[in-house]
Amino acid sequence: MFTGIIESTGAVLSVEELGGGRRFRFKCEFGNELRVDESVAVNGACLTVVKQGDDFFEAVAVEETLSKSSLGELEEGSVVNHERAITMNARLDGHIVQGHVDTTGRISGIKTLDTSHEFTIEIDPAYRKYLIPKGSITVDGISLTVANLEARSFMVAIIPHTFKNTNAALWRTGDTVNIEFDMLGKYVVGYLENASSDLKSFKISRESLSDKGS
Repeated sequence: MFTGIIESTGAVLSVEELGGGRRFRFKCEFGNELRVDESVAVNGACLTVVKQGDDFFEAVAVEETLSKSSLGELEEGSVVNHERAITMNARLDGHIVQGHVDTTGRISGIKTLDTSHEFTIEIDPAYRKYLIPKGSITVDGISLTVANLEARSFMVAIIPHTFKNTNAALWRTGDTVNIEFDMLGKYVVGYLENASSDLKSFKISRESLSDKGS
Protein backbone atom coordinates (compact mmCIF):
# COMPACT_ATOMS: atom_id res chain seq x y z
CA MET A 1 0.00 0.00 0.00
CA PHE A 2 1.05 3.57 -0.73
CA THR A 3 -0.26 7.07 0.02
CA GLY A 4 0.43 8.99 -3.18
CA ILE A 5 2.89 11.28 -1.39
CA ILE A 6 6.01 11.20 -3.58
CA GLU A 7 9.30 10.74 -1.72
CA SER A 8 11.68 11.57 -4.54
CA THR A 9 12.17 11.68 -8.27
CA GLY A 10 14.89 9.88 -10.20
CA ALA A 11 16.01 9.35 -13.76
CA VAL A 12 15.97 6.07 -15.64
CA LEU A 13 19.60 4.97 -15.85
CA SER A 14 19.10 1.99 -18.15
CA VAL A 15 16.44 -0.17 -19.80
CA GLU A 16 17.04 -3.85 -20.56
CA GLU A 17 14.67 -5.91 -22.71
CA LEU A 18 13.62 -9.19 -21.09
CA GLY A 19 11.47 -11.02 -23.59
CA GLY A 20 8.15 -9.25 -23.22
CA GLY A 21 9.20 -7.46 -20.03
CA ARG A 22 11.84 -4.89 -19.16
CA ARG A 23 14.38 -4.42 -16.42
CA PHE A 24 14.88 -0.83 -15.32
CA ARG A 25 17.64 0.78 -13.30
CA PHE A 26 16.46 3.96 -11.56
CA LYS A 27 18.57 6.62 -9.90
CA CYS A 28 17.18 6.91 -6.37
CA GLU A 29 18.30 9.01 -3.43
CA PHE A 30 17.17 6.38 -0.90
CA GLY A 31 18.62 3.40 -2.78
CA ASN A 32 20.88 2.49 0.17
CA GLU A 33 17.79 2.15 2.40
CA LEU A 34 16.06 -0.37 0.14
CA ARG A 35 16.27 -4.14 0.23
CA VAL A 36 15.64 -6.78 -2.42
CA ASP A 37 11.93 -7.80 -2.57
CA GLU A 38 10.78 -4.42 -1.22
CA SER A 39 8.00 -2.59 -3.09
CA VAL A 40 8.48 0.83 -4.67
CA ALA A 41 5.83 2.70 -6.64
CA VAL A 42 7.34 4.06 -9.85
CA ASN A 43 5.01 6.61 -11.44
CA GLY A 44 2.27 4.91 -9.45
CA ALA A 45 3.05 1.35 -10.57
CA CYS A 46 4.10 -1.02 -7.80
CA LEU A 47 7.41 -2.70 -8.69
CA THR A 48 9.63 -5.08 -6.73
CA VAL A 49 13.26 -4.23 -6.05
CA VAL A 50 15.52 -6.92 -7.54
CA LYS A 51 18.82 -5.11 -6.95
CA GLN A 52 19.88 -1.96 -5.11
CA GLY A 53 22.90 0.21 -4.44
CA ASP A 54 23.77 3.46 -2.69
CA ASP A 55 21.97 5.64 -5.22
CA PHE A 56 19.96 3.28 -7.45
CA PHE A 57 17.63 0.31 -7.57
CA GLU A 58 16.54 -2.09 -10.29
CA ALA A 59 13.08 -3.50 -10.92
CA VAL A 60 11.40 -5.63 -13.56
CA ALA A 61 8.12 -4.68 -15.24
CA VAL A 62 6.30 -7.66 -16.79
CA GLU A 63 4.14 -7.60 -19.91
CA GLU A 64 0.93 -6.93 -17.97
CA THR A 65 2.40 -3.86 -16.28
CA LEU A 66 3.86 -2.50 -19.50
CA SER A 67 0.56 -2.91 -21.37
CA LYS A 68 -1.56 -1.15 -18.74
CA SER A 69 0.78 1.67 -17.80
CA SER A 70 3.11 4.23 -19.29
CA LEU A 71 6.21 2.35 -18.13
CA GLY A 72 6.62 0.97 -21.62
CA GLU A 73 7.34 4.51 -22.81
CA LEU A 74 10.20 5.05 -20.35
CA GLU A 75 13.65 5.46 -21.82
CA GLU A 76 17.07 6.37 -20.50
CA GLY A 77 16.84 9.83 -18.93
CA SER A 78 13.08 9.76 -18.24
CA VAL A 79 12.26 11.21 -14.81
CA VAL A 80 9.92 9.18 -12.61
CA ASN A 81 8.25 9.50 -9.20
CA HIS A 82 9.24 7.17 -6.35
CA GLU A 83 7.35 6.18 -3.21
CA ARG A 84 8.11 3.35 -0.79
CA ALA A 85 5.32 1.24 0.68
CA ILE A 86 3.63 2.76 3.72
CA THR A 87 4.40 1.44 7.21
CA MET A 88 1.57 0.65 9.63
CA ASN A 89 2.54 3.49 12.00
CA ALA A 90 2.78 6.17 9.31
CA ARG A 91 0.36 9.06 8.82
CA LEU A 92 -1.90 8.66 5.80
CA ASP A 93 -1.32 12.10 4.29
CA GLY A 94 -2.66 11.29 0.82
CA HIS A 95 -5.14 8.46 0.34
CA ILE A 96 -5.00 4.68 0.11
CA VAL A 97 -3.14 3.76 -3.09
CA GLN A 98 -2.46 0.18 -4.18
CA GLY A 99 0.09 0.86 -6.89
CA HIS A 100 -2.11 -1.01 -9.39
CA VAL A 101 -2.49 1.20 -12.46
CA ASP A 102 -6.06 1.03 -13.79
CA THR A 103 -5.48 2.82 -17.07
CA THR A 104 -3.56 5.66 -18.65
CA GLY A 105 -4.69 9.18 -19.45
CA ARG A 106 -3.48 11.87 -21.83
CA ILE A 107 -2.72 15.43 -20.74
CA SER A 108 -4.86 17.63 -22.96
CA GLY A 109 -4.51 21.00 -21.28
CA ILE A 110 -2.16 22.89 -18.96
CA LYS A 111 -2.96 26.18 -17.27
CA THR A 112 -0.48 28.09 -15.10
CA LEU A 113 -2.02 30.19 -12.33
CA ASP A 114 -0.44 32.37 -9.64
CA THR A 115 -0.58 29.68 -6.97
CA SER A 116 -1.04 26.42 -8.86
CA HIS A 117 -0.87 24.55 -12.15
CA GLU A 118 -4.05 23.03 -13.58
CA PHE A 119 -3.83 19.91 -15.71
CA THR A 120 -6.72 18.54 -17.75
CA ILE A 121 -6.40 14.81 -18.40
CA GLU A 122 -8.43 12.84 -20.92
CA ILE A 123 -9.53 9.30 -20.06
CA ASP A 124 -11.65 6.58 -21.61
CA PRO A 125 -15.26 7.55 -20.73
CA ALA A 126 -15.79 3.98 -19.51
CA TYR A 127 -13.80 4.97 -16.40
CA ARG A 128 -15.88 8.09 -15.68
CA LYS A 129 -17.97 6.13 -13.13
CA TYR A 130 -14.99 5.88 -10.77
CA LEU A 131 -14.65 9.66 -10.42
CA ILE A 132 -16.53 12.22 -8.36
CA PRO A 133 -15.90 15.97 -7.92
CA LYS A 134 -13.47 16.55 -5.03
CA GLY A 135 -12.70 12.81 -4.97
CA SER A 136 -9.23 11.28 -4.80
CA ILE A 137 -7.27 10.28 -7.89
CA THR A 138 -3.69 9.09 -8.39
CA VAL A 139 -1.80 10.46 -11.39
CA ASP A 140 1.71 9.07 -11.98
CA GLY A 141 1.64 8.02 -8.33
CA ILE A 142 0.68 11.47 -7.02
CA SER A 143 -2.35 11.70 -4.74
CA LEU A 144 -4.52 14.50 -6.15
CA THR A 145 -8.08 15.82 -5.91
CA VAL A 146 -10.49 15.97 -8.84
CA ALA A 147 -11.14 19.71 -9.19
CA ASN A 148 -13.39 19.50 -12.24
CA LEU A 149 -15.03 16.60 -14.01
CA GLU A 150 -16.33 16.15 -17.54
CA ALA A 151 -17.57 13.15 -19.50
CA ARG A 152 -14.16 12.38 -21.03
CA SER A 153 -11.73 14.27 -18.82
CA PHE A 154 -10.96 15.56 -15.36
CA MET A 155 -8.87 18.42 -14.04
CA VAL A 156 -6.45 18.50 -11.11
CA ALA A 157 -4.74 21.49 -9.51
CA ILE A 158 -1.16 20.99 -8.35
CA ILE A 159 0.32 23.20 -5.66
CA PRO A 160 3.87 24.61 -6.04
CA HIS A 161 5.46 22.14 -3.58
CA THR A 162 4.09 19.11 -5.44
CA PHE A 163 4.93 20.68 -8.80
CA LYS A 164 8.53 21.21 -7.71
CA ASN A 165 9.08 17.84 -6.05
CA THR A 166 7.49 15.47 -8.60
CA ASN A 167 7.75 14.91 -12.32
CA ALA A 168 4.62 17.03 -12.84
CA ALA A 169 6.89 19.94 -13.75
CA LEU A 170 7.89 17.94 -16.84
CA TRP A 171 4.37 17.08 -18.01
CA ARG A 172 3.49 18.44 -21.43
CA THR A 173 0.34 18.38 -23.54
CA GLY A 174 0.03 14.97 -25.17
CA ASP A 175 2.00 13.13 -22.47
CA THR A 176 0.69 9.80 -21.17
CA VAL A 177 0.24 9.44 -17.41
CA ASN A 178 -0.70 6.52 -15.18
CA ILE A 179 -4.10 6.60 -13.48
CA GLU A 180 -5.26 4.71 -10.40
CA PHE A 181 -8.80 5.36 -9.23
CA ASP A 182 -9.81 5.46 -5.58
CA MET A 183 -10.02 1.90 -4.25
CA LEU A 184 -13.14 2.56 -2.15
CA GLY A 185 -14.97 3.97 -5.16
CA LYS A 186 -14.07 0.92 -7.24
CA TYR A 187 -15.47 -1.40 -4.57
CA VAL A 188 -18.74 0.56 -4.45
CA VAL A 189 -19.13 0.53 -8.25
CA GLY A 190 -18.24 -3.17 -8.38
CA TYR A 191 -20.80 -4.04 -5.73
CA LEU A 192 -23.57 -2.06 -7.38
CA GLU A 193 -22.84 -3.54 -10.83
CA ASN A 194 -22.75 -7.10 -9.51
CA ALA A 195 -25.90 -6.59 -7.46
CA SER A 196 -27.84 -4.80 -10.19
CA SER A 197 -29.57 -7.94 -11.49
CA ASP A 198 -30.76 -8.90 -8.01
CA LEU A 199 -31.95 -5.36 -7.33
CA LYS A 200 -33.93 -5.25 -10.57
CA SER A 201 -35.71 -8.51 -9.75
CA PHE A 202 -36.48 -7.47 -6.17
CA LYS A 203 -40.00 -6.11 -5.76
CA ILE A 204 -41.71 -4.91 -2.63
CA SER A 205 -45.28 -6.10 -2.21
CA ARG A 206 -47.71 -6.79 0.61
CA GLU A 207 -46.98 -10.47 0.20
CA SER A 208 -43.17 -10.08 0.34
CA LEU A 209 -43.42 -7.90 3.45
CA SER A 210 -45.77 -10.43 5.06
CA ASP A 211 -43.36 -13.24 4.28
CA LYS A 212 -40.59 -11.34 6.05
CA GLY A 213 -42.80 -10.71 9.09
CA SER A 214 -43.39 -7.02 8.41
